[in-house]
Amino acid sequence: QVQLKESGGGLVQAGNSLRLSCVASGRTFSRPVTAWFRQAPGKEREFVAATSWNGFNTYYRDSLKGRFTISVDNAENTVYLQMHSLTLEYSAVYYCAATTDGAATSRVTTSLRIRRSASAYGDWGPGTQVTVSS
Repeated sequence: QVQLKESGGGLVQAGNSLRLSCVASGRTFSRPVTAWFRQAPGKEREFVAATSWNGFNTYYRDSLKGRFTISVDNAENTVYLQMHSLTLEYSAVYYCAATTDGAATSRVTTSLRIRRSASAYGDWGPGTQVTVSS
């Protein structure tokens, strides 16, 4: 059974940076798309960024382009989310998610709408809290 585990969250001042990590274990499907989502209190879970298994293709929420960077280290089975210039609005629980088979990977790769949908990803981590203070 695949397990995803996020880390790196915490309390950070606005304007600073933070790097989140997502470590995968027990994976049998070797070429997933891995994504980051976030959910603030009272709001829906929203897409942040995604990457192909090799890091060659990356996708971002439009408003976060240039501020967030997603990357892959396959030797460590880890996907990172580097976040810069954090604002109060970025406070949320950040989740790592991954597709579970080739069909799901194909769908998220070819469709922007599907890629941004949480239901497209079958594996999820428990989340890590990011709190941005003023």
